[in-house]
Amino acid sequence: MLLKDMCNYNASLLQTGLFKDYCPNGLQVEGRAEVRRIATGVTASLQMLDEAIAWGADAILVHHGYFWRNEDATIVGIKKRRIAQLLRNEVSLLAYHLPLDAHPELGNNAQLGKLLGLVEQGRFGEQNIACFGVLKQLQTLDQFSQQIEHGLHRAPQAFGDGAKTIEKVAWCSGGGQNYFAAAIAQGVDAYLTGEVSEQNYHLAQESGVVFISAGHHATERLGIQALGEHLAGQFGVEHRFFDQNNPV
Repeated sequence: MLLKDMCNYNASLLQTGLFKDYCPNGLQVEGRAEVRRIATGVTASLQMLDEAIAWGADAILVHHGYFWRNEDATIVGIKKRRIAQLLRNEVSLLAYHLPLDAHPELGNNAQLGKLLGLVEQGRFGEQNIACFGVLKQLQTLDQFSQQIEHGLHRAPQAFGDGAKTIEKVAWCSGGGQNYFAAAIAQGVDAYLTGEVSEQNYHLAQESGVVFISAGHHATERLGIQALGEHLAGQFGVEHRFFDQNNPV
């Protein structure tokens, strides 16, 4: 598969042009023209790059890439070492942020809902990336927390009554803690996201809506893997997901 063809396909599949994002979506660092092996990961850390390059990746696809809005534009220090490693080995870096959160099938939130047995009923939040729906089976908070830990291999932080019955849930992968008030407005019993802020605890106590923090990294593993598997099936390339033990 040619790199340019994969870039064009992904742009159409994820509708990248529809999103106002904090970083460029698509090709961020250009490598060799032909792609036979695709590596995916959540974040383009140096460790992830090193492991993917050692495996023989021609292109690396991530959710968290480079060149974020308002960051220092100079290519020095850590950023220099990362980009130098890509250029030295002629490996491309492609990143998909909000488009990968939002995709109705391959997206982080669609995949997270599927993993946890949630039936999506609607969307809300910035560019409709957050979801709300219902559990296929009623659960207590303690039971739902155990299901999250089993699915994501990480114990969540949950603020609320463990015996509370959970049916309607809103969720947003990653750093979606600022959507808590909007989630409450959907009439949910619980809100699941990746991170927690100080004020979320008080809002949970006063609203009676459970707040669950399941990890930024843990909740955003799924979409990029789904995209890699989709591309492997579509174009006959090899795909491998590289994960790091990130407790955040």
